[in-house]
Amino acid sequence: MPVHSQWVTTAFEFEGYRIVSYRGVVRGITVRSRNLIVNLGAAIQTLFGGNITLYTQLCERARQEAFDLMLEHAARVGANAVVAAGSLVTRDVAAYTVVAGRPATLVRAIPHGEPDV
Repeated sequence: MPVHSQWVTTAFEFEGYRIVSYRGVVRGITVRSRNLIVNLGAAIQTLFGGNITLYTQLCERARQEAFDLMLEHAARVGANAVVAAGSLVTRDVAAYTVVAGRPATLVRAIPHGEPDV
């Protein structure tokens, strides 16, 4: 079962929890392509300006897929959290490639009264 999305943060720690081990870098990579119908619809949208919703939806699906793949990879390496999460969208590789990769960690709650060392 993948790591739950509530255990992913852009921060380097979870308040009230201690990172007890690092499990390596996890990633989610997806490459999406446009199809003829999307391109035609988007071309019409560009004539009127503004947000090209067909491409926005394509990018959002790619982002979610990359994120989900990262969570699955984190679970495979035995992590229960991902810290310093982020994503990258680039055109240097195939169009609309989304890469998500960050440190996978194993975290445990800090018992009440115990100092956070």
